[in-house]
Amino acid sequence: MKEYTPDVIRNVALIGHGNSGKTSFAEAMLFTSGTTTRLGKLEDSNTVSDFQPDENERKISISTSLLHVDWKGVKINILDTPGYSDFTGEVKCGLKVADTALIFLKAVEGFEVSTETVWGYTKEFKNPAVFLVNKLDNENSDFEKTVQAARERFGHDVIPIQFPVKQGLGFEEIVDVIRMKVLKYTRDGKGKYTEAEIPAELKSKAEELRSQLIEQIAETDENLLNVFFENGTLSEKEINTGLKIAVRDRKIFPLLCSAATHLIGIASVMDFIIDACPNPRDLGDVAGLIPGTTNSQVVKPDPNGPPVMFIFKTLSESHLGELSFFRVYSGNVSPGLDMINQSNGKFERLSQLYILNGRERKEAAKLFCGDIGAAVKLKDTHTNNTLTAKAFPVVLPEIKFPEPVISMAIVSKAKGDEDKIANGLHTFHAEDPTFIVKVNPELRQTVASGQGELHLTIIAKRLKARYGVDVELTEPKIPYRETIKGVCKEAEYKHKKQSGGRGQFGHVLLKIEPKPRGEGFEFVDAIVGGVVPGKFIPAVEKGIVEAMENGVVAGYKVIDVKVTLFYGSYHTVDSDEHSFKIAGRMGFKKGFKEAKPIMLEPIYEIEVTVPEDYMGDVMGDISSRRGKILGMESEGHNQIIKALVPLKELYRYSTNLRSMTQGRGIHKQKFSFYEEVPREIQEKIIADFEKSKIEEEE
Repeated sequence: MKEYTPDVIRNVALIGHGNSGKTSFAEAMLFTSGTTTRLGKLEDSNTVSDFQPDENERKISISTSLLHVDWKGVKINILDTPGYSDFTGEVKCGLKVADTALIFLKAVEGFEVSTETVWGYTKEFKNPAVFLVNKLDNENSDFEKTVQAARERFGHDVIPIQFPVKQGLGFEEIVDVIRMKVLKYTRDGKGKYTEAEIPAELKSKAEELRSQLIEQIAETDENLLNVFFENGTLSEKEINTGLKIAVRDRKIFPLLCSAATHLIGIASVMDFIIDACPNPRDLGDVAGLIPGTTNSQVVKPDPNGPPVMFIFKTLSESHLGELSFFRVYSGNVSPGLDMINQSNGKFERLSQLYILNGRERKEAAKLFCGDIGAAVKLKDTHTNNTLTAKAFPVVLPEIKFPEPVISMAIVSKAKGDEDKIANGLHTFHAEDPTFIVKVNPELRQTVASGQGELHLTIIAKRLKARYGVDVELTEPKIPYRETIKGVCKEAEYKHKKQSGGRGQFGHVLLKIEPKPRGEGFEFVDAIVGGVVPGKFIPAVEKGIVEAMENGVVAGYKVIDVKVTLFYGSYHTVDSDEHSFKIAGRMGFKKGFKEAKPIMLEPIYEIEVTVPEDYMGDVMGDISSRRGKILGMESEGHNQIIKALVPLKELYRYSTNLRSMTQGRGIHKQKFSFYEEVPREIQEKIIADFEKSKIEEEE
């Protein structure tokens, strides 16, 4: 197998809104380069990139796929990422190891909300970015409008390098303002192009764009600017070198054209990737940390340096085991190499290494720094781990995955499947860190959290497909809290039990009062004169804590109370710790009910990003969910609404928001504080609790 050094490697992540044509474009790259002999189609469920059964069923990408082509002696590693926000963690995995982000814009719809999200990720990872207006063969395509929207949103550093001669059904020719040629494609299924002179009617437009490009390139470098002022232009070499540096430094964001399904623009985009986009060495050193310290350690992209690799994604395959996707950041790696996982201190020996095209794997004898591959049978290595030579300890920065926006309870449909379900959920979390599962002992539920209802639905389907277990996704219980508004000055309880032989006796008097929100529980020993012996006082506190854990009025944890033990009595023979524990528990429950008990509910802060057209509907919906609008701010054509909403009202909110905004609204949420539950809701919660107790007793 051919080996590639960093100077002939390009790592490109395809990112953008759902249905913008990323997978079709990846398929076209494979076919145009001769890597495949058949052009797969989404509608036929036969693309190389989308090979999972649920991807074929839904006709969407769910996981980031790793592909590669050889184009003119350069290896282009392609990371085809999902476009739907349910799978946004996969986009971050791809961008972590990509040297260039290819951002897809649809020629009809143009800028969309998810485009904004992935653009933010490129800033987070400092990826050089190239925009691609795809689907220019669609009726009602509007290239100029799409470019204008991109420049308004992402700044005037978005520079068209190409524009279509015709768009819509007649799209076959592209004007390239660097070459100052027309790139003529034919729909013969080969994807090749020929060059021709620019028609007279388009010459002035091409010259104007070229002048803007040259001026923009000159402004990114002082030396080039001086040359530009002296000569009024730049040479071809200066243009190409300057553009490559400006792209690398995120000072220029070129914009190109394509129609992936007809193979138009694919070859010229690949030409641009190898000519103008950075190779792994161009981006320079990567900063890491020496494990267990805050001291930095520089990782140089040197093929002869100490081997360093980062695991950016994990995939579990039934017949192969765990497949670990990695990028080499220094040195080179080969089967048999002993490495240490600097994230956990465990040793690993690399066995088989692969390069991938979707499901297809080819064994690799050696991969140099900058390259991307996959390893099998790593014992203690997972996503976000760094493997290095023992003599070069370093941990590379981890991917920060987005917080969940939806939670659902997982309920087994059959008894005895619990272990299988637990194993499956653990595996899915290893594959996808944005999927989080927690067993909540307080609520007695297994709660799964993720990026959307579709995300969790697919997890449930994969449990059935891989592990043969059926589960139901239901609304999770809410972790309400109980507290008090009033003061009970004297809660007395005497536990007295005589059943032959030694009896039980414990007697306490408690004062119960509220504490400011968030200050927790405080127990005060105010016993004077030994009326309750010191050895029994911890048992009283233990009984109170037990009562608080199990709740008093509705079975939810009690918070923010101060309890003072100020009097009591004991029996020299019958008193023991158990008796005083019961007295403390029962005395607390009695006094709690007399101190104006209330219930609290978790309030979440949400941030909703929507186009202006949907502002009214979204704000009205938030109000109907007992939400309070905190404020709004503009971001391009979008509005960001910040609000506080009870967690109870956010169940399936991500699904409803997408429905309300035709898929163009996204949100994120985080816990803020606890607030008193409205009386009518509180009464219903307490009534439901009393009813469940009666049913349990029956």
